[in-house]
Amino acid sequence: MFLVDGRRRRYRGPVNPSTPELPPASPVARGYLRAADADRDQVATVLSTAYAEGRLSREEHDERLHQVLAAKTFDDLIPITRDLVDVSPGPSVRDLTRPPAPASTVAVDDSNPQSQPDRIIAVFGGIRRSGQWRVRRQIKSLALFGGVDLDLRDAFFENPVVEIAGFWCFGGMQVKLPEGMEVRDQTAGVFGGTDIRDLGRPQPGAPTLVIKGLSLFGGVSVRGPGSAMQQDR
Repeated sequence: MFLVDGRRRRYRGPVNPSTPELPPASPVARGYLRAADADRDQVATVLSTAYAEGRLSREEHDERLHQVLAAKTFDDLIPITRDLVDVSPGPSVRDLTRPPAPASTVAVDDSNPQSQPDRIIAVFGGIRRSGQWRVRRQIKSLALFGGVDLDLRDAFFENPVVEIAGFWCFGGMQVKLPEGMEVRDQTAGVFGGTDIRDLGRPQPGAPTLVIKGLSLFGGVSVRGPGSAMQQDR
């Protein structure tokens, strides 16, 4: 929320480039206003980025994440990232939750095409993603007589929750997970299915993977760090 001409307005994402930017609201003017779930999600993204870069320890990350969940107003959210972002006088809501952007930083900007779903299509072939790649908040996966291999062990996550929605027909998808991730399986199988193994115990602050879609004469395989399949680096 922010104030425009004395009225409360709800923040609905970045303004269209063709329209003028809304005037920024100062922390004093908006500090007492209630924070929305979207605002908490943006702060949580900053914390996850700082933890991935080594600027926060696991304990500090988990402690601040609890503060995010308990926050009710902007005054509660602002101090959580005060030492992680450069907040100049009179910042906008987006400025408060935008981390610096060195080469390895994962910074989410809804006006950037990178925030759109990542489409991974394998038709009569295969696609592999591995190493330090950016995992967007949503991935669209299609395997038709082909295979998709996603290695998330060294990846950077743009969002605390990653959703993979797909259709796998006479093909499949294989996913390798780092330690601590939680998986929610919402897939359906017709002469196919989903196999999830060796995940281990979920860790506080670790990303969550949600898998949705249909396997038709195909399958989805998810393996945690305890699987022998993870040894083929």
